[in-house]
Amino acid sequence: MSAKGRRNLVIGQSGGATAVINASLVGAFETAQEDGHFDEIYGMRYGIEGLLKEDLIDLRRQPASLWPRLRTTPAAALGSCRYKLMNDDPERILALFQRYQIHDMLYLGGNDSAETSHRLAQAAQQQGYDLRVVSVPKTIDNDLPYTDHCPGYGTAARFIALATMHATMNMLALPKEYPIKVIETMGRDAGWLVAASALGKREEHDSPHLLLCPEHTFNEDAFLKQVETIYQQLGYVVIVSSEALSDEKGQPVGALVETDAFGHTMVSGVAERLTEIVRDRLHVRANFDRPGDIQWDGISRTDNDEAYMVGQAAVRALLAGKTDLMVTLVREEGPAYRCTTGSIELSKVADQQRLLPDAFLNESKTMITRSFYDYALPLLGDPLPNYPQFEVIKAGP
Repeated sequence: MSAKGRRNLVIGQSGGATAVINASLVGAFETAQEDGHFDEIYGMRYGIEGLLKEDLIDLRRQPASLWPRLRTTPAAALGSCRYKLMNDDPERILALFQRYQIHDMLYLGGNDSAETSHRLAQAAQQQGYDLRVVSVPKTIDNDLPYTDHCPGYGTAARFIALATMHATMNMLALPKEYPIKVIETMGRDAGWLVAASALGKREEHDSPHLLLCPEHTFNEDAFLKQVETIYQQLGYVVIVSSEALSDEKGQPVGALVETDAFGHTMVSGVAERLTEIVRDRLHVRANFDRPGDIQWDGISRTDNDEAYMVGQAAVRALLAGKTDLMVTLVREEGPAYRCTTGSIELSKVADQQRLLPDAFLNESKTMITRSFYDYALPLLGDPLPNYPQFEVIKAGP
């Protein structure tokens, strides 16, 4: 139990983990530790769900050697959760905060975590409890509004671009084995990761050849016509599809699995279904890849640095007496890429999505435009490799 008059900080992680969410945790902790304003710095184990069980750890008592190593460690070191607050939870949490004399809270997460943060900030204001709450953005889906991009996206974008390049190279080594490849991405209702798969595409014939984004409805006949045309031209086709692809009736192309605590539908098997359609109607061999959680692999240095920076900015916002807001990344104008931080009221962010803009896709909505390359390439960190190929020069006798 804390002594009277103390001001303690608690930090939690929530939602699907990313490769750089721990960098934000380290940025927040180191900034809070250096300032000396906070008496204690606690960590929630398994987010709000753990907080409700009083599962807190003392971050200041961790070994000093932990923090630099944690900065490049993927996943959520504190543990995460997908927990939607029940009606009486805010009151329970505020009572717990009063006991531990917690007056400052950072919550690292995406859309649903922003909603949780907003509800707690509002509850504290209504009850007159001195609490400052700041949301720290993260999501590979890149679908939080009012921020140029989200920490976690750059690494996942880099991975899916490389995965698409590598899958194609392997495919071309045995072109008759499976000439049609479908790659499925995560991202829920936003096509940011689908678009990222094309960032390694340098020539028109390079893969991927078709992008199926969830913002645009799927038409089976049009899809098959496009696949057949490309197959006749190149002899192979690489397709990248969103997990949340839906048809013209609003029905998921994959199988509806369940609905999570926040009401998000969870769909599985989109890539498998697309390969079935190709095999059954075009009678061409096809297979699929579904990367899943391995999209953390290969941390983008830019992504890591910016995740650390938003953690720092969140603590500075608390120290300035601000509450009920989310830290944002703001891209500066100029020929060289550079981002600074800003903030936005959580009421504008909570439970909202930013979908892939039409300007980032061509007229047919099946391939990215130059403007998307300009937007996304700086987020990947190091340049993507440009693999060499043999020139087809026939040998003479």
